[in-house]
Amino acid sequence: MQFRQKALSKLQSPEELDLPLRFARPQGRLVLAVTVLVMAAAGFWAFTGSVSSKLTAPGILIHAEGGYLLQSPYAGQVTAVFAKEGQLLPPGAPLLQVSTDRGDRAVRVVAGGRVTTLAARTGSVLTTGADVATVERVKNPGDPLVAMLYVPAGNSGAIPVGAPVDLDVQSVARERSGVLRGRVKAVGRAPQTQAQISGFLGDSRLAARFAGQKDPVAVLVELETSATTRSGYRWSSADGPPYALDSTTPVTAAVRLSAQHPVDWLLP
Repeated sequence: MQFRQKALSKLQSPEELDLPLRFARPQGRLVLAVTVLVMAAAGFWAFTGSVSSKLTAPGILIHAEGGYLLQSPYAGQVTAVFAKEGQLLPPGAPLLQVSTDRGDRAVRVVAGGRVTTLAARTGSVLTTGADVATVERVKNPGDPLVAMLYVPAGNSGAIPVGAPVDLDVQSVARERSGVLRGRVKAVGRAPQTQAQISGFLGDSRLAARFAGQKDPVAVLVELETSATTRSGYRWSSADGPPYALDSTTPVTAAVRLSAQHPVDWLLP
């Protein structure tokens, strides 16, 4: 009780009335000012700033019309090969000669293009429907390449046409030449089956790989060209690789999606 009375009497003492009111120390005011500035900057950035994200997907460099798998309509032994890999053939040109029980027959290309792979050799024995070659539909070897990506259907809707794309080319050393530049030209509307992918690429092995994506949707990427590089395309480095790019080269793409304001993540 004595302590309480002393405390009350001290509070009522007139000696305390003439003491000045103490405000925050200078250090405290500095901390408060810094906190207010940081919160203001964070709020401004949340509404005006942007954050971009990337979507990674496998793909392949190819000419825009794709390729097809040529199969032998005859059973027999290959007695002559009229073309070699990389050669450009017109429509209907003979590719192989097959000796059958009804005489020699020519296996011809269905559509004109470049022979990318040749499976049959002189002396090979073929059955009806055997794979003999892969032909890429192209009229001129100098026609520009495109990149065909296969993206899971759940992610394809987030890809806008015109989005920048960085392509890591399997046959190019990224440390030296960087990545290939491109932009999304078209996004498929529906997932593709393995048969559809194989029909475009002309390669069942590659088709099986891309079909492994969950409901793959085809995304067409147009490569940016450059007159100053050996490959004819624009790279993240100044020069890119010192050689031309081949079609059917695998790539890994990083698609830069549309930027979002950070506040969009917080609002429903």
